[in-house]
Amino acid sequence: MTDSASKHPSTPDQPTGLPGEQVIDGAGPVTRPGERPAVRLREGGEADETPRYAPEWLELRETADAAARSTDLLTPLRAHLAAPDAPPRQGALVVHDLGCGTGSMGRWLAPRLDGAQHWVLHDRDPYLLHFAAVASPRTAADGSRITVETRRGDVARLTPDALSGASLVTASALLDVLTREEVGILAEACVGADCPALLTLSVAGRVELTPAHPLDAEITEAFNAHQRRSGLLGPDAVTAAREAFVLRGATVELRPSDWELGPGKAALTQQWLRGWVGAAVEQRPELREAADRYLQERLDACAAGELSVVVHHVDLFALVRPTDGAS
Repeated sequence: MTDSASKHPSTPDQPTGLPGEQVIDGAGPVTRPGERPAVRLREGGEADETPRYAPEWLELRETADAAARSTDLLTPLRAHLAAPDAPPRQGALVVHDLGCGTGSMGRWLAPRLDGAQHWVLHDRDPYLLHFAAVASPRTAADGSRITVETRRGDVARLTPDALSGASLVTASALLDVLTREEVGILAEACVGADCPALLTLSVAGRVELTPAHPLDAEITEAFNAHQRRSGLLGPDAVTAAREAFVLRGATVELRPSDWELGPGKAALTQQWLRGWVGAAVEQRPELREAADRYLQERLDACAAGELSVVVHHVDLFALVRPTDGAS
């Protein structure tokens, strides 16, 4: 995800990093008590609600997101879009990008597809929607024109009618901040509209840090529990989504899409560490003292170019009509 200077400055009650420095809004899952992720498009998009993801965090992670997404899944996607028995469409390919943030998914995917495209960008934050529209690509892989519109929507009320005429639904880092019910609604809408879905960068619940530290496993466990709070799927999201699509007759392919962090991405690694450890401590406050020391050691190693991190994610491609080789 991506961006520019934030329109949403930090407030005094905002969580701070461990130790000392503030965490960028949305850098990892650190939130105020009771706050719901804005990317869920859930509470009707009230204008006075603070967005979950600040543009600075989205901008910081966009390069890592782009490098991680699976290009393997573009092969069955392109084959489906070009198939003689694909649903007929009038004019451009219509792509709905759910929880678009600043539009990083469109900037990654649109230039990799041929043909005229019309992107429908969904998010609850009008500022992010504006940025996404302004920064969207204008030409496809073959030079065809790309157009864009924006919508403030609600994943929890998505229907097949809302996707009428859609050629593809996409999302990035969305599934893990949905509930099982919402994933079912998303799958129902896509299958009901005969529309494939490319859903990328869902957390898998596994992190590898090199060199290892005795506290790695405990921090990971606490972070995963934080991801599952309030009924959210967190690291169970891809399994739930696969089940939801398969139950409705779709075929599903999964591919790894891991972040690889380290010396070449020091700023992102540092912010991810603060958010990751901060979420673990929010879930288990008794870890604070040990986590404070742990984080400082990890930040020092990062600054010295001695820390590498792999954050495991999974991409999912769901296709309504069965295709050979899908699993």
